[in-house]
Amino acid sequence: MSRHKAALRKSWAHLWNTQKAGLGRIFLLKFKDDDILLDGLVSLAKKEKIKTATFLFLGALKKGHLVTGPKKPVIPPEPNWRTFKDGWEVMGVGTIFAGPLGPQVHVHTTMGKKDKMLTGCLRKDSKVFLVVEAVVYELKGVKATKGLDPKTGLNLLKIL
Repeated sequence: MSRHKAALRKSWAHLWNTQKAGLGRIFLLKFKDDDILLDGLVSLAKKEKIKTATFLFLGALKKGHLVTGPKKPVIPPEPNWRTFKDGWEVMGVGTIFAGPLGPQVHVHTTMGKKDKMLTGCLRKDSKVFLVVEAVVYELKGVKATKGLDPKTGLNLLKIL
């Protein structure tokens, strides 16, 4: 490695707190009409004792709630809530980490209906319309948790 690349790598080292993970079990999920997506992911994590995972999903949501960023870029942030209804096509990604109150699921999704689009953090009781298919990839060898950060008021990842 050149001295330039080594210097760059060293200068970036303070920016990231990282751990290498291995791939554990893989779960295929099919959510049905009226299932609550977040509850189903939490239930899987509890039943299978999943401590760390990432997942992908696609399908449709009937109704729910989304945070589309902060109203202003200040700390602590005030969420910009959006409610959606009447069925939207969705695709998304997320993580599952253990927390003091059980599995903590964090989902970001992009959704569309006719010529409208929304992107944000899926929250609360968002219900499936017809079907959502998900693949959950368990991560092995990771020491991490999620918990409430007093400065931001957010449920943030802590890599141990």
